[in-house]
Amino acid sequence: MALPARVRIVEVGPRDGLQNEPAQVPTAAKIELIDRLSATGLQTIEATSFVSPKWVPQLADAAEVFAGIDRRPGIAYPVLVPNLRGYERARAAGASEVAVFTAASEAFNRRNTNAGIDESLQRFVPVLERARDDGVRVRGYVSTVLGCPYQGAVPLGDVVRVAKALHAMGCYEVSLGDTIGVGTPGSARAMLRTVAAEVPMAALAVHFHDTWGQALANILACLEEGVAVVDSAVAGTGGCPYAKGASGNVASEDVVYMLHGMGIETGIDLPQLADTGRWLAGLLGRETGSKAGRALAAAG
Repeated sequence: MALPARVRIVEVGPRDGLQNEPAQVPTAAKIELIDRLSATGLQTIEATSFVSPKWVPQLADAAEVFAGIDRRPGIAYPVLVPNLRGYERARAAGASEVAVFTAASEAFNRRNTNAGIDESLQRFVPVLERARDDGVRVRGYVSTVLGCPYQGAVPLGDVVRVAKALHAMGCYEVSLGDTIGVGTPGSARAMLRTVAAEVPMAALAVHFHDTWGQALANILACLEEGVAVVDSAVAGTGGCPYAKGASGNVASEDVVYMLHGMGIETGIDLPQLADTGRWLAGLLGRETGSKAGRALAAAG
């Protein structure tokens, strides 16, 4: 199986990582995190979320964060939006790329967005229409592609239906997320292969949480199928506020270390990324979730 020569890492730590923190991270620290990440060679950094502060109070300062970061040429800074109101807030703050999100599980979607899958997809129609008129790129997320904390197994047909709908609406890329981290290489490979039969592989990304320690193995299985975009979070931060027991995202440092060891280019300075991960872990008052970061620190 041919591996991609280059992989683009979508860094989701500032949004997906910090949204699950029990304490509010200061706005200045969020800005510094994004600016540090911008210096590592990352091409895509998901900066924040314009979801209602009622639901995600940790990111209530989205406009202030986005206004404060140093947006460098050649780097995309997408922000998450739940609906047209969120899109308008994001645009007012200066965002030029947004992301929309739904789930392949009806039960999870109702807990996460207070809407069924079809209703959530309908909410995105005006967002995609406005984005098209504004020249704004839109990325799509599909959660619970390998399992749901409420309904258990998720039929692959449901994953395909939602991913296909987002792509047909105009999402340039659809990220397939194992929200509770229950996937294994076999199930991850089968899921990706099934979705790729309906959505071009070049328009797909993978997003794994590391609850059962399978994330890197799952990513490798998907790389072997041809995927070339991987979501990850510096220092392994994250989880899901609507999925009890879900651990953090796979650590960006660990993904980059694996890719570089396989001869796959990322354009990322690994020591600098690891240093950012250690800085963030210190800020959050815990040990970094990145094994590569700890190993580099021990090596001096």
